[in-house]
Amino acid sequence: MDFRKDADWWRGAVIYQIYPRSFQDANGDGIGDLLGIVGRLPHIASLGADAVWISPFFPSPMKDFGYDVSDYRDVDPMFGSLADFDQVIATAHFLGLKVMIDLVLSHTSDQHPWFKESRSSRDNPKADWYVWADPKPDGTVPNNWLSMFGGTSWHWDARREQYYLHNFLTSQPDLNFHCAEVQDALLDIARFWLERGVDGFRLDTINFYMHDKQLRDNPPLAKELRNAKTAPAVNPYNHQMHIYDKNQPENIDFLRKLRGLMAPHNAAAVGEVGDSQRGLEILGEYTRGDDRMQMSYAFEFLSGSDLTAQAIADVFAEVDRVAHDGWVCWAFSNHDVVRHFTRWNLTPASARTYATLMTCLRGSICFYQGEELGLPEAEIAFEDLQDPYGKEFWPEFKGRDGCRTPMPWDGSAVNAGFSPAKPWLPVPSSHYHLAVSTAEQDPAALLHHYRRALAFRRGHPALRVGAMTDVTVTGDVLSFHRETDAETILCFFNLSDEPATVAVPEGNWVTIAGELGSARPLPDHTLHLGSWQPSILLLDRNHPERHVGGKDGRS
Repeated sequence: MDFRKDADWWRGAVIYQIYPRSFQDANGDGIGDLLGIVGRLPHIASLGADAVWISPFFPSPMKDFGYDVSDYRDVDPMFGSLADFDQVIATAHFLGLKVMIDLVLSHTSDQHPWFKESRSSRDNPKADWYVWADPKPDGTVPNNWLSMFGGTSWHWDARREQYYLHNFLTSQPDLNFHCAEVQDALLDIARFWLERGVDGFRLDTINFYMHDKQLRDNPPLAKELRNAKTAPAVNPYNHQMHIYDKNQPENIDFLRKLRGLMAPHNAAAVGEVGDSQRGLEILGEYTRGDDRMQMSYAFEFLSGSDLTAQAIADVFAEVDRVAHDGWVCWAFSNHDVVRHFTRWNLTPASARTYATLMTCLRGSICFYQGEELGLPEAEIAFEDLQDPYGKEFWPEFKGRDGCRTPMPWDGSAVNAGFSPAKPWLPVPSSHYHLAVSTAEQDPAALLHHYRRALAFRRGHPALRVGAMTDVTVTGDVLSFHRETDAETILCFFNLSDEPATVAVPEGNWVTIAGELGSARPLPDHTLHLGSWQPSILLLDRNHPERHVGGKDGRS
């Protein structure tokens, strides 16, 4: 059965993230658009992806580049029209791709009609649709909550003589999910897009929906417990335990309603869990059972830390502890973090190994546009910077524009084939030689390795949906089993520049994935791995006489 047509198509799926401003410009204005996406969907299908996630394209003042929505039911003219979006759906489905769109439900733009009405008085029909609070007797903010973008998360509004909550920019007021009418309105928006043909949603800041009704202060976080997984180290946001401004238990009731709405459409959602201390634990809470979200991702593999064998093993130990009956969607890069090729200082060999590793992990996968080309993070001059986050914390934190530069399609064309006009962000010179047109002609290019790795994953149910057990670290070598009733696979990954030797357990192991550089064990069950080399073995249950390693190194 084609698992794309199954209600569980999302389990183990490969989702390709499109940042529409930077994917392909079809109308020549320097900004990517929906028709540009239509023209490039065959590239994504050729990789072997199962779905696309399209970052926001709704009408917006673009203070946060689409994550400040002013109309949930339309397309911003810079990206095209609803008819163009219908063409995206039709083309993707023709190519066998699901379409997931980015729903930003925790907040709107301050230009949204809902907020304009809400701020007009204290007794209008939408007065309670946003989080309003009176000042303290001395006129100061209601509590100590902080914004992800710096400073207090409260902004004074002279019309109501109250503060409103904004977990991000002051122009992004938070919706009040404790108001039943707000939940109904947001569910109706999801229904609108489901009926238009989308196959699911990426849910921005899913753990920010609910706030503490009593507006209690967050406690301080000890310095030794702070980390910068979800906010840059220079941001005082890291100085608090965020137990009242987000992560509220009432959120699960809303997620159940959303899951029920998606069920008749066989739609699925992946939630973004932004929390540096309890990310995986919240992920487990939100994806447990069959009445909440299908999958979520946290920031364990999106942070700045090197991804060592021990670090991966520690993450999966934590998943087993707090999210063993949930479902993770793994990502190495996205539109909010430094590209992992730069973050981990990858070489061509290590980039291939991490790509293979990703396809062997239990969970679903998100790949970010350009990852298949090995794009490094771009250096953006301050005068070219667009991201308000980067402008606030420059130069200690340079923002997110370095991972959002235009996709290079043709290394010989102006602006690498992204647009004939000046792009909204410059195309870095270091990206031209990595363009798709060049990679297609180079058999050694990372692009082809991604295709082989995704095809390999698709060919083995144990890798898509099987259990993951016996996660072991031997020096710099990570190993684990992936298993279904019908298939057992043993994976080794040398995540080091140095060769390594490990022992293979007893069994009739046959080497597979030779096309991915898989090493073959010796007959004495010794496995010699070169630097950054994997070895992927299949348990042969039908030929007990076959020695370890099989006849060759290929499947």
